[in-house]
Amino acid sequence: MGELRRRRVIVDEGRCVECDFCKTVNVCRSPDQCIGCLSCFYACPYEARIIIEEEVEERLIKITVDGVEYNVPDGISVKEALQRIGVEFKPPGSRGLTAPCNLGGCWACAVLINGELERTCINPVRDGMKISLNIDEVEPLRIVHGPEPHRVGGKATPWFEVDGYGYVESAIWVAGCNLRCPQCQNYYVTYDNSGKPLTPREAAERLTECRSIYNTPGIAVSGGEPTLNRRWLIELFRNLREMNPKTRLHLDSNGTILTEDYVDELVEAGCNNIGVEPKAGRLDTYMTITGINDRSLAEKYFTNSWKILEYLVERYSDKVYIGAGFAYNSEWMSFEEVAEIGDKVAAIDPRLQVTVLDYFPTFRRRYIKRPSVDEMLKVKKILEERGLKTVIVQTRIGHIGPGDRSA
Repeated sequence: MGELRRRRVIVDEGRCVECDFCKTVNVCRSPDQCIGCLSCFYACPYEARIIIEEEVEERLIKITVDGVEYNVPDGISVKEALQRIGVEFKPPGSRGLTAPCNLGGCWACAVLINGELERTCINPVRDGMKISLNIDEVEPLRIVHGPEPHRVGGKATPWFEVDGYGYVESAIWVAGCNLRCPQCQNYYVTYDNSGKPLTPREAAERLTECRSIYNTPGIAVSGGEPTLNRRWLIELFRNLREMNPKTRLHLDSNGTILTEDYVDELVEAGCNNIGVEPKAGRLDTYMTITGINDRSLAEKYFTNSWKILEYLVERYSDKVYIGAGFAYNSEWMSFEEVAEIGDKVAAIDPRLQVTVLDYFPTFRRRYIKRPSVDEMLKVKKILEERGLKTVIVQTRIGHIGPGDRSA
């Protein structure tokens, strides 16, 4: 026994506005004793959570993992307990046990805890807990929002299908993300760790029903970041393809953890419509947008998103409809960088569909103003002057696409 220095999160009462986000969406799984998982720290819309370090007395408890008993410290997450006894969490996007979001939404870190599939990242370790790492025969889970019909779609929704009147896609949004964008526009999805999770087949059935009701030519999966739970996503697309043999199946991703073999597996599973959002043309801008302060990690994500876009075009341009997206706001991006992005995309394929989002705050950074329609039209003009053939810009009056078409 001895003293340990541990990370804890406390509430800054001066910033808390009692919005109840922490009681209804991102809910603490260990309210009696903070385990330092940081889920609430990242999720609080008003940044009313503060990380502190404090000395605590170490108390050991017993857990059983795959039939073997271990002593681990009390007051930590199941994930940390497993890491302390040598269990490996693989890199995000890998097959097997990973912990890519640390928010509780993606369920990629789930194992059997006392016989039930549960997340290791946000749940506290308990004395006498029995854990099984063998979940190959257990159906994966993930928190899902929707489905809902959409008239415009996502980054790679083929623009020629959009007329602004009919529904073009039936979509779901899945919880959990590996980025920490301060202006996240889907934060009720991204930071949700309390919603009821679904199996891939349950989600596929609901999407298929929505497609049938609204007669949409496409089915879409967005987030959060869908690619975090690889097994769940692959099984979802397999189920969707089985239920919808002729329907366009669309994935929108930030591209940060996709690998070539992961893309191959997605296409083989039936995904034939992929949008990747590198978000920026420069690393510093990328860090500002994503909230990733670790420069080496940000560079890894940034580089990979552009690299996987290139791979998609080189390998699958004849089989998959591909789109790219980035986030414009004058707070972080100049028109010069917009031109650089245009050159970068044109070098990959000038025919590639490019969607530019007029980012504005719905989560944090409330001082940021939404770009004007004129600004977004200038962005569109700059990209088209760099040779891009299919540019769509999101504006406060709707989406404006090729030939000034609106939706």
